[in-house]
Amino acid sequence: MAIETIDEYIATFPPDVRAILKKIRATIRKAAPAATERISYRMPAFALERDLVYFAAFKQHIGFYPPVRGDAKLKADLAVYAGEKGNLRFPLDEPIPYGLIGRIVKARAREVRAKQAARNKSRSRK
Repeated sequence: MAIETIDEYIATFPPDVRAILKKIRATIRKAAPAATERISYRMPAFALERDLVYFAAFKQHIGFYPPVRGDAKLKADLAVYAGEKGNLRFPLDEPIPYGLIGRIVKARAREVRAKQAARNKSRSRK
């Protein structure tokens, strides 16, 4: 059976992981209230005109995507969580950095809006 909603995705995990996933979801909603929810690549995803962030639970960590770009301070703060290809891994046996997740989402929202504004400006010139 294919998972179609974030609620369905979260329900597939044990209670302790469900609590973390629910708090991550709430953190993303607070940081980007206009973002829409969906399942993409079999993971919870949020979009704001285009893809904003994805997250997924694994056996020993929560994966958070895509990599952070353009904000050197935020990138430095997240270095301890960096996985392959710049994706983030938040170990389940350590406190989840919800404040950092909020900062990531806000940074990604700024990045997405800036790219969209540049596209719109480019199109209006043609």
